[in-house]
Amino acid sequence: MPARTRHTRTRTRAIAVVLGCASLALAMTAPAQATTPHPHPHPHSTGVERAVLPAGDGWAAAEGSTTGGANATPEHVYTVTNRAELIAAFAEAGDAPKIVRISGAVHGNSDAAGTPIGCEQYQTDGYTLEKYLAAYDPEVWGRDAAPSGPLEDARVASAKKQAAAVNIKVPSNTTLIGMGKSPKIIGAGLQVRDVSNVIIRNITFEDTYDCFPQWDPTDGAGGAWNAEYDNLVVYGSRHVWVDHNTFSDGGRPDADQPHYFGQVYQQHDGLFDIVRGADLVTVSWNVLKDHDKTMLIGNSDGAGASDRGKLRVTLHHNLFKDVKERAPRVRFGQVDSYNNHFVATTGSAYGYTYGIGAESRLVAEHNAFTLTREVDRATILKKWSESSLTAGNNYVNGRKTDLIAVHNAGVPGEHLTEGAGWTPRLRTAVHHPLVVPVLVALKAGAGKAAAGH
Repeated sequence: MPARTRHTRTRTRAIAVVLGCASLALAMTAPAQATTPHPHPHPHSTGVERAVLPAGDGWAAAEGSTTGGANATPEHVYTVTNRAELIAAFAEAGDAPKIVRISGAVHGNSDAAGTPIGCEQYQTDGYTLEKYLAAYDPEVWGRDAAPSGPLEDARVASAKKQAAAVNIKVPSNTTLIGMGKSPKIIGAGLQVRDVSNVIIRNITFEDTYDCFPQWDPTDGAGGAWNAEYDNLVVYGSRHVWVDHNTFSDGGRPDADQPHYFGQVYQQHDGLFDIVRGADLVTVSWNVLKDHDKTMLIGNSDGAGASDRGKLRVTLHHNLFKDVKERAPRVRFGQVDSYNNHFVATTGSAYGYTYGIGAESRLVAEHNAFTLTREVDRATILKKWSESSLTAGNNYVNGRKTDLIAVHNAGVPGEHLTEGAGWTPRLRTAVHHPLVVPVLVALKAGAGKAAAGH
């Protein structure tokens, strides 16, 4: 640990970076007993880092509070600048309350020193995309069976190597927060899995991409490329607050990807999913933009055993901009979505906003939609299963709109029933939908978190 005088502490942190990166490089080639890098201890923290979820602020405020690492002792306050230091901070603190600052850009696909690496670094057993395309071209392989054989095995082995780098597990009792200029996590998938009491704030998440998507000729009429990894997954966890972050595909938008076998070479899955018995989650003041499959709340119709009575999620004051679908798609959960702004600009792909899935109980109220003329208002809602919802006081392009009535008139074959069967109580300020676009534009996204909220 660094000395407690100001000047010594600064110099010691600088030394820790050099030693940490060097030790990780050794660990990759040396025996298992080699040391691992240390994050930068940083005992002094500000109010925003120790902020807790306000009382009554969504489902994460139910059945106890969500405090993250607010009670961290000085030795469990860290500043990290790369993937290795982030993992080391989590490992060192374990489940003790901790504050972990993201400083600069942390790359999931990176070497020991934090320098970004490309997909070729994970390739193994002779895999290349060119060979894969040649082997499984539908004109050669056919369209009746998924790929198998040595090259598919090589793709799977290569994908496992990438997954070991990309997926980063977040422990219980953690506040993960961006500090300084443009804190980012790029190409990494944060896994909030089977833990509790986690706060994630003020970070830009970008481009969690799959180097090795699988071709499935049996997926849909024309086949599809299926990718792994989300920027953030809350899986089987309780009391999670995700606030003032920005999620996107960064410099690798789906629209710019090549097409192989007549289908887009899809390297992204979701932006942010909440699945497998996750519960008591508040998602507030975030920006989710420029993506296809945005957010699942419940990822399978067959997951009722783990999901019934859970997946209680609040979404408020978020901006969903130019996202094609799943904003969110809901199964099983009691989801309260209010005061969000949904935007579709000219030229963007738009499928639907709210997906009504198996046994879902969605309340979507007081939201604003700013859509181009090309978007049919009847498609704001999409029925996937026989479930009821509440959708009142929503405004589309400045006009109050009954989303259920418009949907049922425009898509009569997918009739939706009104009435989710519950009334949300855990809300703080509820704003008129006409002021929501201005509020969200001013206050949502990374870089705008404050100590009070």
